Amino acid sequence: MSAAVFPPVDDVLPQTGRMVLLTRILAHAEKRTTCAVEISSASAFLDGQGGVPAWVALEYMAQCIAAHGGLRARAAGDPVTPGFLLGSRSVALHTPAFLVGQALEVEAAHVWGEQDFFSFACTVRDVRTRATLAEATLTVARAANADALTGRGRAEAP
Repeated sequence: MSAAVFPPVDDVLPQTGRMVLLTRILAHAEKRTTCAVEISSASAFLDGQGGVPAWVALEYMAQCIAAHGGLRARAAGDPVTPGFLLGSRSVALHTPAFLVGQALEVEAAHVWGEQDFFSFACTVRDVRTRATLAEATLTVARAANADALTGRGRAEAP
């Protein structure tokens, strides 16, 4: 049995350039997606002490949720649309920072929601030790008319 092949992460995220913080998609199922993040000296949000602050885990989680939605959209033949983080509950950061050279596994598991509003239970783990470094429940919304919010698809001015 061969391993699943997933598209590049920036093909399923609305983010571009340096704001794509995930490295790749590791696993995907109907209710769960797992992504990788590799902390390097080129990582966005790297602080002056050689690490990425743990609060950035919330963005890793949100991007894993977006990857989940992007993969589902592609499978249905729909475009990838932006979403918005509405809130978080039960945020627990078990480390002050992620260190250069550290490999992370980010998992987003669907808890509730259909159509445009969703909740996901998320975790960030160290790949080597399997320790849970951050966990939270995020509530997100898919933008029904994202073009109006992002300016994409706007008609050119005469």
